Amino acid sequence: MEWRVKGIRGATTVSENSVQAIREAVTELMDELESRNQLDPDEIISVVFSVTRDLDAIFPAAIARQRPFWDNVPLLDVQQMHVEGGLERCIRFLIHVNMPAAHKKIHHPYLRGAKNLRPDWQLAPATL
Repeated sequence: MEWRVKGIRGATTVSENSVQAIREAVTELMDELESRNQLDPDEIISVVFSVTRDLDAIFPAAIARQRPFWDNVPLLDVQQMHVEGGLERCIRFLIHVNMPAAHKKIHHPYLRGAKNLRPDWQLAPATL
C-alpha cells in the first residue's frame, strides 16, 4: 500500500480565556477530528496549534497530549499572527499525518465561531 503525508486543518473558538473553556473547546475539536477521520495517533507526524493573542490560560498541546495514545505525538503551540478585525479567541491546528494514498476524504473540522473561516469545508455534524 502506498502512503502519503496529508494535512488536516481545523479551528474552533472559546467563550473566554480560561483553562476550562479552552479544555472544553480543544477536546470537542479533537473528538470531531478523530471521529470523522479515523486517525491513528501513531500515523500522525506532527501537530501545530495556534491561538490568538487573547488566549493564554493553557497550551492546547497540553490538552491534546492527555488524549489516549497522543503522548508521543510531536505537538507545538504558537501564537497566531494578529490581524485587526480577525476572529478572536480562536484556536487552530495543522496536522501532518501519514495516510494511504487512496484515502481521498478528509474532514477539516471548523467548529463554533470558526465555522465561517472555511465554509467550503463544512459538513453535517458527526453522529457519535
